[in-house]
Amino acid sequence: MAMSGLRQFTTAMGLVKKVPPEAVLERAAPRMIRRMPAGRRPAMVELVHWGYGTFGGLLFGLLPSGVRRRPWAGPAYGLAFWAVFETTIAPALGLPRRSPTTAERLALLTDHLLYGTVVGASPWPHQDERDRS
Repeated sequence: MAMSGLRQFTTAMGLVKKVPPEAVLERAAPRMIRRMPAGRRPAMVELVHWGYGTFGGLLFGLLPSGVRRRPWAGPAYGLAFWAVFETTIAPALGLPRRSPTTAERLALLTDHLLYGTVVGASPWPHQDERDRS
């Protein structure tokens, strides 16, 4: 959810043409997207994006505590999460290759840095079972 405001801004400004969750939904569930009223599609895209973010936060929590506690871990994780999507997941889903503009690439990098910063700053990933005892 941390990225939602920034993503709304970057798409409204025309810096990002189509957000990755929208492209994934169009490819993976085209019938569902076509049947959904156009006014509700942004809500569906946002929910899918929150799902990705939640999953990513869970994965961050599985990293060793020595890594999670580093100040750079969250932002680096956010960038890695974006890079894995672009280099592995998108091609595996057959999403069309695109050449983003420099502005779009910077916008996507920035919102993933924000995501990673928020995930890394959350207190729960820094607590291991032994820390709670």
